[in-house]
Amino acid sequence: MSEPARNLPQLLVQAKRWFEDALLAGMQAAGERPVTAAQAGVFATLDDEGTSISELARRIGVTRQTAHQAVHSLIGMGLLEQVPDPASGRSSLIRTTDEGTRVHQRALATIAVIEGVLAERIGTPAVTALREALAESWGEPPLVEVP
Repeated sequence: MSEPARNLPQLLVQAKRWFEDALLAGMQAAGERPVTAAQAGVFATLDDEGTSISELARRIGVTRQTAHQAVHSLIGMGLLEQVPDPASGRSSLIRTTDEGTRVHQRALATIAVIEGVLAERIGTPAVTALREALAESWGEPPLVEVP
């Protein structure tokens, strides 16, 4: 029995999973401590000067509680730290430690290699077109009605 054609959201999720699996496997092979996809997502969305947990949750698309758990596990691993927010006495920011910065730099280098593998497999023009299409502004999500 043939598999039904997948729609674009399913294909995007599959592609994201492919990158995450390759990144996490590559990092483990390099001797880095394993992290979850959610923990990797925290690193991908952190600002250099620090980011609040609420903002991280919004950027990753998870609940504040889920972001909080990911952040505090990374703090426990020594990769992140929580510091007072200079703009607000009641808030704190999450930022990388020196070790977290080292690991993040390795992850970025690993992603570059993975992108190179993808270019070898599907062609550089396809990867360039994919990057350009995903970087385009898509505008607000449409409100559609299906008859």
